[in-house]
Amino acid sequence: MSETRRLLEAANALSQLLRQHSIAHAFHGSIFTAVLSDNPRCDEIFCIVEGGSTHPFRRVRQAIVGSEHFTTTHSPWSNRLHVTYRRLIPAIEIEILPAGEHGPRRLDSATTTQLQGIPFLTQSEFVRAKLKAWSMQVPTGSETRGSDRDAQDIIYTICRYWNRLDINRVPEQDMNHFVTCHRTAALSWAALKRKYGL
Repeated sequence: MSETRRLLEAANALSQLLRQHSIAHAFHGSIFTAVLSDNPRCDEIFCIVEGGSTHPFRRVRQAIVGSEHFTTTHSPWSNRLHVTYRRLIPAIEIEILPAGEHGPRRLDSATTTQLQGIPFLTQSEFVRAKLKAWSMQVPTGSETRGSDRDAQDIIYTICRYWNRLDINRVPEQDMNHFVTCHRTAALSWAALKRKYGL
């Protein structure tokens, strides 16, 4: 079984539990571009979860209580929650991210899309989230670059799907900086700006 298929199985199982508890969620990470490009190799998956009357981490923990296939690991000192899908060997770990801090504040039909029956961020929201992650890793005035994985995901998505992106959801200053570091994306970024009359 390919690694992408394994991650999709884990995502689908977690998504079913979250839907049963009416918890809005969407997946992202390099799994998104792997599914779009039919790439069997992938090793990054996140699940963005909306809060409600309680914190998203608590909502996820409550949703998987009693599940024979999932366990959680919470690190209060780093404020991270990892859900581990143990049905497969080796187990699959999915990091849970609070909506608004990572990705859009609201996970609805405007910010999510269905791929193989599983909710993912839209291309626009995916580029926005990846660009934020990449930008946080690029110190100003340094030759150090953001994560190559994030950069490759941004390049793939903007070059292949530029015509589907909502420019209002892509931070212009960050993208301008990105294309100076990754010229491969420059033509697609310019085409998107022309589409919006910029």
